[in-house]
Amino acid sequence: MKKVLVTGATGQIGSELTTALREKLGMENVIAAGHKKTPEQRFIDSGPFHCLDVNRIETIAALVERYKVDTIYHLAAILSATAEKNPQLGWHINVDGLCNVLEIAREYKCAVFTPSSIGVFGAETPKDNTPQDTIQRPSTIYGISKVTGELLCDYYFTKYGVDTRGVRYPGLISYKTPPGGGTTDYAVEIYFEAVKNRKYTCYLKPETYLDLMYMPDAVKAAIDIMTADPETIRHRNAYNVSSMSLTPEIITASIKKIIPDFSIDYKIDPLRQAIADSWPNKMEDRVAREEWGWMPDYDLDAMTEDMIRNISQSR
Repeated sequence: MKKVLVTGATGQIGSELTTALREKLGMENVIAAGHKKTPEQRFIDSGPFHCLDVNRIETIAALVERYKVDTIYHLAAILSATAEKNPQLGWHINVDGLCNVLEIAREYKCAVFTPSSIGVFGAETPKDNTPQDTIQRPSTIYGISKVTGELLCDYYFTKYGVDTRGVRYPGLISYKTPPGGGTTDYAVEIYFEAVKNRKYTCYLKPETYLDLMYMPDAVKAAIDIMTADPETIRHRNAYNVSSMSLTPEIITASIKKIIPDFSIDYKIDPLRQAIADSWPNKMEDRVAREEWGWMPDYDLDAMTEDMIRNISQSR
């Protein structure tokens, strides 16, 4: 990677990945692009930023050509719960936008990272230790779009030689960026509410297991897979990566070690509960560990301590 374009740079993953890449490669070598015309000042101060609509292929081409981009981290997407409320928009951004990026990558010989998701799995998928290669029958437009994205990326690799790579993320937890319409948003909200109000009303049942990951590990996975030796990676699109399998009850117990008077109650959202119930409890990520050395750094208590400390300091 010498010149990198990050689409969706103002989103949950993109905002932190952009910072990490600029620290690694230099601010002038990482071009941030997002749909916001007026992004946070830190995006403008720390390097190039451009407003970008991924459904206008000519604007992607212009940035790639202008900056001589050789790697695209394509993160622009509509998340699960939001996409379910507007399926046409979810498909338009998640699939049509990816097609545009892949076409530009083919023309300009760029490598492409595209995140997939635990959402590619469905009710027929084994819920515990979900294998790398298994049935994928998602029941949401988000999951359908992500399966399509995996297949499109494989197609562009085998047919055109585009260096496409990706990981299947679990739910992601971060203190830096507000939740963006995902099914696992509760695992972010719970920490903010614990610090602010000492109580939280959760929209998932207390015993609902979901695969979750702290954002520093998600950023690490994105960078590591793109710098891995291409001779060792065989699955490409996309690798299961896992970190923690948690429920609201388990996270609550971890928070109470630091905030003993924290309390939780429940008001179930049928839409997000149904989505969560269709996803695995935990993905099995042995293949990623063997082929490119994937290993998370954070466990639950380390994440909880870091989340609470940073949220408290920012108030």
